[in-house]
Amino acid sequence: MLVSDRPSGFDVAIPFVEYSGIQLLETTVERVVAELNLADHHLNSAGYAHGGAVMTLLDVTMAIAGRMVARDPGPQDTVMATIEMKTSFMQGGQGRLRCTGSCVHQTRTLAFCEAEIRDEAGELVARASGTFRFMARRRSPSNG
Repeated sequence: MLVSDRPSGFDVAIPFVEYSGIQLLETTVERVVAELNLADHHLNSAGYAHGGAVMTLLDVTMAIAGRMVARDPGPQDTVMATIEMKTSFMQGGQGRLRCTGSCVHQTRTLAFCEAEIRDEAGELVARASGTFRFMARRRSPSNG
């Protein structure tokens, strides 16, 4: 399980995700659940969740779902790179958005994932599918 003592629940620092406010709630091989409490800076001019905020929540959730099925997903060793992503927006999101995702198929190098976002009333906001590549974390002098 990846959920950690970090406020975001992620086991590694992901500055953009931490800035966005996404919280990781559950991680199992079967499913990943993440949540975003929308703030003013997440909204579009109509007062709904901006598409970029919605897609970021979907992307992060699917990447973690893909990482959960990695053959050896050591916390610092495997990262996921988004290869492609398709998103369908059903309706505007408001309030707290909950995203549930899973890996539906994997190969030695790729994970094929799906996720959906629902609002507090349980209404479907968006769905996505994506392909993610398993990659070794690059080592640099700053990260060992």
